[in-house]
Amino acid sequence: MGDNNGAKQWNFGANEVVERSSSLGIRDYLNNLMSNLDGQDKRPVIPLGHGDPSPFPSFRTDQAAVEAICDAVRSTKFNNYSSSSGIPVARKAVAEYLSRDLSYEISPNDVHITVGCLQAVEILVSALATPGANILLPRPSYPMYDSRAALCQLEVRYFDLLPENGWDVDLDGVQALADDKTVAIVVINPCNPCGNVFSYQHLQKIAETASKLGILVIADEVYDHFAFGDKPFVSMAEFAEIVPVIMLGAISKRWFVPGWRLGWMVTLDPHGIMKDSGFSQTLTSVLNMSTDAATFVQGAMPDIIGNTKEEFFSSKLEMVKKCAEFCYEELMKIPCITCPCKPEGSMFTMVKLNLSLLEDISDDLDFCSKLAKEESMIILPGNNIVFLMSFLESFNY
Repeated sequence: MGDNNGAKQWNFGANEVVERSSSLGIRDYLNNLMSNLDGQDKRPVIPLGHGDPSPFPSFRTDQAAVEAICDAVRSTKFNNYSSSSGIPVARKAVAEYLSRDLSYEISPNDVHITVGCLQAVEILVSALATPGANILLPRPSYPMYDSRAALCQLEVRYFDLLPENGWDVDLDGVQALADDKTVAIVVINPCNPCGNVFSYQHLQKIAETASKLGILVIADEVYDHFAFGDKPFVSMAEFAEIVPVIMLGAISKRWFVPGWRLGWMVTLDPHGIMKDSGFSQTLTSVLNMSTDAATFVQGAMPDIIGNTKEEFFSSKLEMVKKCAEFCYEELMKIPCITCPCKPEGSMFTMVKLNLSLLEDISDDLDFCSKLAKEESMIILPGNNIVFLMSFLESFNY
C-alpha cells in the first residue's frame, strides 16, 4: 500500500468477474429496464419480465399453505438450525410428493432442501466448476445459469432449442459441442423461457445422448405442474436408469410463493455413478458450506403438501391456461411480432420481432427499453431479435 500524490491507496476495489457475471443475470436486465420508466407516468407498471404473479389476488397461495407456515412457527419445534440437506420431515415430504408422479419411489436420502431452486443451481454449478470444465446450456435459457457459471469460471457452451421443431433440443448440436471436459447438460422442462413441454420420446433421446457423452443431466423442473397443452409433463427422473440425473424443483411456482424460498435438489443415481466418481461427496461438501432454507418453512412442508387440495391446483392451472391463450391470441394481432409456438407450459413465451416494421428500433433491448419508457411495460430482451414475457401478468391488466 503506497501513496499516489499524497492520496492513500486502498487494496480493494471492483471485482470484474462479479460485475461481468451479474450483467448476465435477469435482475441486471430488470433493473436496467426499470430505470427507463418515466417517473411522471401515473399508469401502473405492467411487470411482464418475471414469473411471479403472487401479488395479484387471483394468484394468491392456498390458505392451507399459510396455515401450515403459521402452525410451524407457533409450534416452536423449528427454531433450530437445519442440517445441510434439510430436516428429515421436509426431505421425506418432498420425496413422497415427487414419487406420486413417478414409476418408482424416491428416497428421502436423495433429497436435499435448498433456499429456492436458485440455490440448487448455485450449489450444482459450484460443484461442477473444475478447471477446464464446460457445461451445456440451452439457447434461449434461464439467465441465472449463465451468470452463476461465469462467476464460477465454468465455461458455457450453448446448444439451440429449435423453434421450428416446437423448441426441441438440437441433439446433433449437443454432440458437436461436447468434449471430454463437458460435465453436464441443463434441461429446463417445462421450458423457461420458451413455454414448451418436451415429449417422453424427446426426453429419452436427451438422456441417451447424455449417457453416450458421459455427462450429467440437470433437470430443472420448477414448472413441473405447469403443463396445459397437448403434451403431458414427464419428469427426467424417469430416465435415471439411462443417465445420472439431478432434478431441481421448488414450491415457488405451483403454490405461488417464491418469497418463501423453499426448493430441492434430488440426486437420482441408481447405478452409483455420481457416488463412485466422487461427485456426490463434492455436492455434500458444497452443501456443508451453504445457507440452509428457513427451518420453519421446512417444518411446514408435510402440511403444505398434504393439506393443499387438488381443487386449488386445478383451478390455478386452468387460469394459467387461459392467460396463455389470451396472450397468444393478442400477440398474433400485432404485425411486427410472431410467436413461433403457442405456449403449452411454464409462465413464459418467446416471440420474434420484425425490426423492418418498426421505426427507430435497433434491436430487442432497444425495443424493451422504449416500451418501458413509453408504455410502462417491462418485458425482457432475448438474443437480438426475440424477447420473452410472462403471460400470467398480462392477463391481470
